[in-house]
Formats: sequence, C-alpha cells, structure tokens
Amino acid sequence: MATEVKPRSQPAKDDGDPRLLHSSGKRYRDAVNATGGERLNDAAKAIDVVKATAKAKFDETVELHIRLGIDMKKSDQNVRGTVVLPHGTGKSKKVIVFAKGEKAREAMDAGADVVGDQDLIERIKGGWNEFDIAVATPDMMGAVGSNLGKILAQRMPNPKVGTVTQNVKQAVAEIKAGKVEYRPDKAAIVHCIIGKASFSKEQLLDNFSTLMDAIVRAKPASAKGTYLKSITLATTMGPGVRVDPTRLKAAA
Repeated sequence: MATEVKPRSQPAKDDGDPRLLHSSGKRYRDAVNATGGERLNDAAKAIDVVKATAKAKFDETVELHIRLGIDMKKSDQNVRGTVVLPHGTGKSKKVIVFAKGEKAREAMDAGADVVGDQDLIERIKGGWNEFDIAVATPDMMGAVGSNLGKILAQRMPNPKVGTVTQNVKQAVAEIKAGKVEYRPDKAAIVHCIIGKASFSKEQLLDNFSTLMDAIVRAKPASAKGTYLKSITLATTMGPGVRVDPTRLKAAA
C-alpha cells in the first residue's frame, strides 16, 4: 500500500547557513565540546560530531547545506545536476514513469513503483500525489507538460537531470540506488541528504565527498570570487556543524 510522502521541513537559517552552532542547550554544548570549540572543522570531524549529537529516538537524516557564491539572477550561473551517492541516502524513493509499450515494461522491470501513460496523467490530475520522482520518455512529455505542468512543479521530468530519457531502465535503477539532485534555492543554498545517522563515518564521508566533487565540477565559468561560501552538516534534529571549505581537496 502506498504511503503518504511527507515534505521534509526546512531548517532555520542564519546568514545563509542553517542551524549553525549558536543556540543554547545540551546539543549545542555537546557539539562544541566535540569540536574542541572550533568554529570550522574538516569533513571527517564534522561527521563525527553530527553522529555523536544525533540523539533522537529515530534514525535521523544527515543533511548537507552548501551556500554558493553565485548570482541566482544570472542564467549562466545556474548550478544543477545529479549524482549517484555510493551508499545511497537511506531513504527509499517512490518513482513513477510515464511511458508506453516496451519502455513501460522496461521501467517496471527496473523497479519503478507506478508506470503508465494517459491513465497515470489522469490519476495525478485527480489528486493522487504519492510519489517522490517522475521519469518520462521524450514522446510522453507533450502530454505530461500540458496536463501536469503546474501540478508536478519541481517534480516535472527534466532532461537536464536525466528524468526525460529513452533509457528509463537506467534512470529508475540510478534513482533507486541513491541518485540525488542538487540545485540551489533562491538564496543560492544547496540542500541535500547524504545519508542517515546510522551510516558509518566512512559511508557518510564517501557520500559527502562524492556530492561535493560534483558541485565543485559544476562551478559556472562566469562565477566570480569564492564559490564555496559555507558548508554545514546537520542531522534532522541536531545542530549545524560547519565544515571548512578550504580543507576540501577539491575546494574552489
């Protein structure tokens, strides 16, 4: 039975960085003690801290927030892409695919949760919304766009992130394996999930490095000044812990 997809709450922000170590309380004191009072940390140490301060009774999500030195008003400074995290995110994503015939069968074989064409379009128009990501073959995009543009919004299949494709089998497999999309919000901050607090330090560090490498490679040629303004790691309920961008091997 399909379950309701709950939207993830957005963390509070402070000068562009969410949940920095500035609030009072035991978690703040624990985090400060864990870092020796340092304001900035290398990635490995920051991961140690967020794991140590994840005290909720559920398996907290580990979030990565990167403030970029880009001008969101300039189209040539758009930073958007996807990357497959080596250890996934720890969250199962519900994938729907708009496809017909053989491509529909390929999508089902790859593990898509729901596959259809006009029938799926009508189902969504009728209010069904229990999915995370939509994939479509190019021949379906006319009908999908004209009927579901406003409904799907940011979940609209997009060739830039590989969700409009003839290779639906690969697209579904990658999403199920832990493919994440990165794109900045209006404040030029990228918000991504890199795993769960139960992940090992090595798994989180691998995912962190993979995502950061992709974002560094996506730096627009026209972006001036410091590209990685700030990097913050946090768990769902925990304080934010800053990572020093200058300590990254691929820092920009």
